[in-house]
Amino acid sequence: MPRLDYRYPGPLEEGILLRRYKRFLADVELRGGRTLTVHCANPGSMRTCSEPGSAVRIRDAGNPKRKLSHNLEQIRSGRAWVLVNTAVPNHVVAAALRRGAIAGLDGYTRVRTEVPDGDRSRFDVLLEDGARRCWVEVKNVTLREGREARFPDAVTARGLKHLEALSRLVEAGDRAVMLYLVSRADVDAFRPAWDIDPAYAAALDRAAAAGVEVIPVLARITPRGVGVGPILPYHLGHV
Repeated sequence: MPRLDYRYPGPLEEGILLRRYKRFLADVELRGGRTLTVHCANPGSMRTCSEPGSAVRIRDAGNPKRKLSHNLEQIRSGRAWVLVNTAVPNHVVAAALRRGAIAGLDGYTRVRTEVPDGDRSRFDVLLEDGARRCWVEVKNVTLREGREARFPDAVTARGLKHLEALSRLVEAGDRAVMLYLVSRADVDAFRPAWDIDPAYAAALDRAAAAGVEVIPVLARITPRGVGVGPILPYHLGHV
């Protein structure tokens, strides 16, 4: 059983996806036939992991004031469960970093989250050890093409700005990491999605050449929570 860096605060309930629509809504059929509209915290296209009829796992958010009581957490795609709630990966990665579980990012004495860089950006994690600083931006990867995970699954101007900011931090003398949490187990490697967002893919290539480190980490997904697995190989060029 994998170690879980993030545990769901309550049990997940299984159902069947009827449709995902308006980006942040999904209709789910629960056992017994009841239909529930749930919140889908994912701004991407969710292509390759939003097929109607797929098994899903949802969670009661525990907030009676919310209009939608449940969150869509995971979707089954083929034989793999896919983490689709983009609010979870930051928690997973930060907890894994605190216990030194991601190779190459251990040895830091302080882990802070949601830290502004003093310029125009805010990053998911800042690792510190004395004067040493390592900025880490986290992206959730759900898109699959063959045996490769791809990112992004939709054009992302925000993601492009993060790459440019990471490059500036490296130029200023800090360490910077673009960490992709690959949230499905049916892939063996990572590559940017040149066909979907060539501007982002080209920017990632430039950032890597400028010294920004690219670290794709495989997620371990269970009904109880999510942990980190091994680092995957990656390729930045066109197929």
